[in-house]
Amino acid sequence: MMALFDKTALECSKLITERYSTSFTLGIKTLDRKFHFPIYAIYGFVRYADEIVDTFHDFDKKTLLERFKHDTYQAIEEGISLNPVLHSFQLVVSQYNIENELIESFLRSMEMDLYCQEYDTDGYSEYIYGSAEVVGLMCLRVFCEGNLAEFNRLNEPARKLGSAFQKVNFLRDMKSDFVERGRTYFPGVDFSNFGCDVKQIIEDDIQRDFNEAYIGIMNLPRGARMGVYLAYMYYQTLFNKIKQLPASRIQNERVRVPNPQKFALLAQTYLKYRLNVI
Repeated sequence: MMALFDKTALECSKLITERYSTSFTLGIKTLDRKFHFPIYAIYGFVRYADEIVDTFHDFDKKTLLERFKHDTYQAIEEGISLNPVLHSFQLVVSQYNIENELIESFLRSMEMDLYCQEYDTDGYSEYIYGSAEVVGLMCLRVFCEGNLAEFNRLNEPARKLGSAFQKVNFLRDMKSDFVERGRTYFPGVDFSNFGCDVKQIIEDDIQRDFNEAYIGIMNLPRGARMGVYLAYMYYQTLFNKIKQLPASRIQNERVRVPNPQKFALLAQTYLKYRLNVI
């Protein structure tokens, strides 16, 4: 009956992914089926940690995050948790040898969101590494299935992809981060004086990350390539929409990619995959 418990926990992580992110759900569904539940488990884990620091405003976030952190390490050590999100995550950590350093860095970045309102260059790099790059590395552990040489070869592009995604999120969410949470992630950027020149510098940095990530995507195992490429195309599309807007618009609205356009990207990606273009 343990297999039923495991499957039920993994189904919970799948449900969380489907409820919280249409784009990532589409990306996961285009991966080889063997990768579906492991990536759902990783997403469920990082999603719930992020919810603690960004959503639970009427509760003691610090205490909740400490409890989540303690329960995470206990689940990994004992190989079981009654929390389905943590149980499914520990299954993946064990099966794919995900390093504690990646988990620790992620949880450290979540803690930073509790007390950091502005970031210097070092803090910015540390936050992006922990909140996004390590998530890419966790997924890469799954995709490489124990092939250490392949993991090492694709390590840097995976980090760049996570970095690009996170920086696009920062641009997209500038208003809500500043107004609702009092956060400014970009070092030295004054939200009240955010102009086109600063926006251009940030966009150039993001595009460099995308360019380096693309090389890695094209060298991923075939079973992972289409799903990761779809996520890449979704974020590149979102980024292109942001680039076309003046800085003042970014400060006052949250840019989105509508669902019909997401499904069009899915169709385009599938066609390219079938034609061996990707």
